[in-house]
Amino acid sequence: MTKMIFVNLPVKDIAASTRFYEAIGCVKNAMFSDDNASSMVWSDTITFQLLTHGHFANFTSRPIADAQATCQMLLALSRDSRADVDAIAEAAGKAGGTTDVREAMDMGFMYNRAFADPDGHIFEAAWMDMDAMTAADGEAG
Repeated sequence: MTKMIFVNLPVKDIAASTRFYEAIGCVKNAMFSDDNASSMVWSDTITFQLLTHGHFANFTSRPIADAQATCQMLLALSRDSRADVDAIAEAAGKAGGTTDVREAMDMGFMYNRAFADPDGHIFEAAWMDMDAMTAADGEAG
């Protein structure tokens, strides 16, 4: 079986969050979606499970963090180009998220912008020029 990851995220508004994740490139899997959850497919191996707070609470006895006030993790999404990084960050802002929750990082061989979904979960969109990174690493060694 192929290894997969399902990122379970508590959200306040399933419909708004579903629209946001569609805007950044996910496809809703109706088979695993209902009024309490949206299964948003990012790739063949990565799915974001958006769960209402009430439904999310069925899976943990801990309080649900307010992602607008705290940060528990950063989710990094690879992109194929610098333009793709810019496109997803801009789409996030237009779809109800927050674009550029911190300054963009441009290291030449790597370009990264961060955005937040409507609930405050932070994503980093990153592009890396692996050839340039490998060459730089070889020169340093």
